[in-house]
Amino acid sequence: MKEGDIVVRKSYNRDIIFKIVGFSKDEKNKKVAILKGVAFRLMADAYLDDLELLEESDTRGILIDKNVQSLLYRSVVNARERQNLYRGAPKLQASSNVYGIPGKVLQIDGDKEYLKICLDVYTELGIPAVGVAIPEANQYKEVRALLEKHKPDILVITGHDAITSKKGNLKDINNYRNSYNFIKCVREARKWQPDFDGLVIFAGACQSNYEQIIRSGANYASSPGRIMIHALDPVFIVEKIACSRIDMVVPIEEVIEQTITGYKGIGGSETRGKFRWAMPRLI
Repeated sequence: MKEGDIVVRKSYNRDIIFKIVGFSKDEKNKKVAILKGVAFRLMADAYLDDLELLEESDTRGILIDKNVQSLLYRSVVNARERQNLYRGAPKLQASSNVYGIPGKVLQIDGDKEYLKICLDVYTELGIPAVGVAIPEANQYKEVRALLEKHKPDILVITGHDAITSKKGNLKDINNYRNSYNFIKCVREARKWQPDFDGLVIFAGACQSNYEQIIRSGANYASSPGRIMIHALDPVFIVEKIACSRIDMVVPIEEVIEQTITGYKGIGGSETRGKFRWAMPRLI
């Protein structure tokens, strides 16, 4: 087996599709494969004899299956519908000389491949977005400079995470692969903009320590049920916020129900939308 191979773990009933991203050795010098979830933001490792090789497949094809494609299509339609609503603005409704400005997104992601797919989906949704791939451990060091440079309305901080000890205390931040890195990044972002409506933040990945990430200053985070979240869940959250009017508080249930993994995967607090109408149209 080699880097880039698509595999499943036999001991876990082949439940998650992974890509091999590297190799290491255990304390007995036995070779171990480092794995990255293809559809889920999860890192894991496994012995080579536990892995089963799958036929090579396109990552986007695994990531965006029929169910996800259906949700994505609904999100595109919903984004356009929300952008076309004039809610309580009859003067705008009577004019054809208006244009909409969705909220701008900055996504800092520990995974280059996921980041590219997310940026493609933002484009499909008509949401302006900038993405920067930075390893999770270094994100907090660079976030404030990136915020100053791009001045986004919405910040997404994600990558990979996992509970590292099956018997560990779930409240202990040391039992998570990257949750503390996400927390540090959120704290740095809040030093730049403490207003929860001034800068909307989503942070977290698979099995992340939801409670501590929320307490650090995120509007939305993963994962209340310590489950795997889909790689595109942050995008679906962003779409709801970025394309909802600034004069409305977006209902929490509407945001979460639009995600793939639902209430066990995502939680958060009331947040105002970031979409604005403007006129006259730009030439």
